[in-house]
Amino acid sequence: MRQLRVGVIGTGMAFERLHYPAFQRLADRYRIAALCDVDKWKADSWANRLNLNQGDVFTDYHEMIKRDDLDVIDIMVPISRNYEVTKAVAERLAGRRKGIICEKPLAPTLSQAGKARRLAEEYGLPIMIAENYRYNKEIDMIRDLVRTRRVGDVFYFIQNRVVDFPADMLQDKFPAKEWRQHPDFPGGATTDTAVHDLGALRHIFGPIDRLQAFGRPQAADFAPYAVVNVNLLFRSGVTGQFTFFCAGKEMQRPLIGLRIFGTQGMIYLEERDAGTINLAFNDGRMEQIAYQPQQGFYNELLNFHNALTGTEAVSVTPEMEYGDLVSVEKILVSIRDERIVTVDKEAGRRPVVQETYVWREPTLQ
Repeated sequence: MRQLRVGVIGTGMAFERLHYPAFQRLADRYRIAALCDVDKWKADSWANRLNLNQGDVFTDYHEMIKRDDLDVIDIMVPISRNYEVTKAVAERLAGRRKGIICEKPLAPTLSQAGKARRLAEEYGLPIMIAENYRYNKEIDMIRDLVRTRRVGDVFYFIQNRVVDFPADMLQDKFPAKEWRQHPDFPGGATTDTAVHDLGALRHIFGPIDRLQAFGRPQAADFAPYAVVNVNLLFRSGVTGQFTFFCAGKEMQRPLIGLRIFGTQGMIYLEERDAGTINLAFNDGRMEQIAYQPQQGFYNELLNFHNALTGTEAVSVTPEMEYGDLVSVEKILVSIRDERIVTVDKEAGRRPVVQETYVWREPTLQ
């Protein structure tokens, strides 16, 4: 088993809680060999924990990526820096049989994302976007249930996602980060968090044809809207309602979650950590399918190792993640312009002029 040497850019919460545990589980395939963080104390602490030398610690990633012994660069920086850092790393690694992992979304704006989607092809190296929802076991299982018509032909779905950002800001959680509380990219928490759910829905149902969205404006910086409600039409004909509420709680149990309605029954996932997918059939039968939650980070690193060693392709590419970010931007455009918007353009259809989201402060009621 070939062990890939990893250089990490950004040793914050995403590394500590998401990527590092997965690297530990795949220690036969990966070894963290270098660390970079603008906070040297933080990088030094991790170096001590990982038994690395001072020569393996950097505060400037440009210096770290000069090393020829690194096979993978794992980038975990604030969203506003995703594109600039990934582009600089890609330029350095071009043509050297190495690879890049970049956190979602691949860029802060659609303009930069349009450039980021071409980096893998332009520089001839594999790039994986760490969209863990597309790698989570339950999402793959639900996609297969839909594709195999386990509850018949799917008519529609409802999904309600709730994140109590105001409360989480005061705890040791991701919203406690200053750059998330006062984001310098459009959409704030909608772009940062709802992109996960939209990626999962696209993974299950395929490309989105059109959408119409409404939002309730709020004064808080972390997101322009306390809640967004989106009506979606997928090219497959499936319709659905997605709600993202980032400013409060959903207190009643069971949660609304994700409910998919078919001609012969329905699929229900209360939340991604539930561990069980519920099937309810029209003839009264019930079925529960167990899964292990939070496997996305492990699965994505396993996929990337296989991609670099030539046994499979990267599953979540910049091109795919670009579509997820487009979906978020179209929601913002639909709210702003009060209209239905096209999302994924059909293959072969003459392209239309790309819409670019221009921020305007929402009016508080």
